[in-house]
Amino acid sequence: MPFLSAALARVKPSATIAVTDKARALKAAGRNVIGLGAGEPDFDTPANIKLAAIRAIEAGKTKYTDVGGIPELKEAIAAKFLRENGLTYKANQIIVSTGGKQVLYNALMATINPGDEVIIPAPYWVSYPEMVALAGGESVPIVCTAANGFKLSPADLEKAITPKTKWIILCSPSNPTGAAYTRAQLKAITDVLVKYPHVWVMTDDMYEHLVYDDFVFATPAQVEPKLYDRTLTVNGVSKAYCMTGWRIGYAGGPAELIKAMATIQSQSTSNPSSIAQWASVEALNGPQDFIPAHNKVFKERRDLVVAMLNQAKGLECPRPEGAFYVYPSCAGTIGKTSPSGKVIANDEDFVTELLESEGVAVVQGSAFGLGPAFRVSYATKTSDLEDACKRIQRFCGNLR
Repeated sequence: MPFLSAALARVKPSATIAVTDKARALKAAGRNVIGLGAGEPDFDTPANIKLAAIRAIEAGKTKYTDVGGIPELKEAIAAKFLRENGLTYKANQIIVSTGGKQVLYNALMATINPGDEVIIPAPYWVSYPEMVALAGGESVPIVCTAANGFKLSPADLEKAITPKTKWIILCSPSNPTGAAYTRAQLKAITDVLVKYPHVWVMTDDMYEHLVYDDFVFATPAQVEPKLYDRTLTVNGVSKAYCMTGWRIGYAGGPAELIKAMATIQSQSTSNPSSIAQWASVEALNGPQDFIPAHNKVFKERRDLVVAMLNQAKGLECPRPEGAFYVYPSCAGTIGKTSPSGKVIANDEDFVTELLESEGVAVVQGSAFGLGPAFRVSYATKTSDLEDACKRIQRFCGNLR
């Protein structure tokens, strides 16, 4: 359609949202569907956070705020960065946006010129390359296989850097694999980046608190202070605080970059919701004891899903360090025929047939830049997970 922007041709719709929407439509049509597509905790937002929002409404805190966030929330974010990451940011080095997605988008829109390259380890979150494309840049994916724990090797990073490289985007623990870099692994990556002063670091730490088995989280600017002046440390309240729908993301970084991001934000959405901001102040400053309690449940679910998927014919499921995803390979099912008579040619066929025949919605790995595989979100109730895994085992067992 000639009326539409040429930029639209550069981007694809989100595969994770598409799967969730399809599962919802099938449910609405009366099908028994278990959706394992959405990266959203099934726990409710803690009561103290909800109460803070109600109090904000009652106190009339419902007006426009500063574009980049209320001072009280910036203060809470600065305290969080210092307390948990050993990073010092002033108020003019912090921005609050409508979800972590907007933080990333603003940063890319504020910095990318045509031809600029952005290194993205694959499997990657579906939105990274699409945002880079919208901003007019070129994504440079580096495939990180299961054999390497889905992690970037310093040698592969060094090979991918060119004079056009503007950013590298890191996500640990990862969406979609759950893989998390140890401090030593991050140090090896940052040692390479120190040598290339023109490359900036965008680190998506959204799953920081969702780690298991005594894993200790670290973030690049903390591991290598020499990168502090060219690192954007992105985080938010969505996952750990069960606040996905509240839409609050934030970042700390160089003041000049933050100011540029605020300029973009001022001409798109302006400030994030005032009510959600006050709730986020309570989230960051209030009790944190529910996080380890939730993690205990997530770890049990992870172990259940990994064990059951590894019992399915043709699947291999690594055990991740964090987040609430597993990323099993379905290479052993390719070329087989499903009960409907359809030959499974790729992971998209696998997930389509799985949804049609067993009513289990997962996302194909090719959407994340590495197949044949699929992503399972285990942020759903344990009984549903067990049922879904039994259905996946049955589906794989019925392939011929």
